[in-house]
Amino acid sequence: MAQIFVFVYALIIFLSLSLVVSMEKKAPCNSWRDCEEFDYYEVACIDGFCEYQYTCE
Repeated sequence: MAQIFVFVYALIIFLSLSLVVSMEKKAPCNSWRDCEEFDYYEVACIDGFCEYQYTCE
């Protein structure tokens, strides 16, 4: 019974990590104005792609 819980726990961790990695897509841009803005993130256009930096202000 404990092995089933360990398996489910490991499966949840694996799936959540793969979702985080898949959400890390870079959008092309020419300037920072081309990038979508999000709350608590600073945005910059670096090497033609949008980069986001988390700020906890």
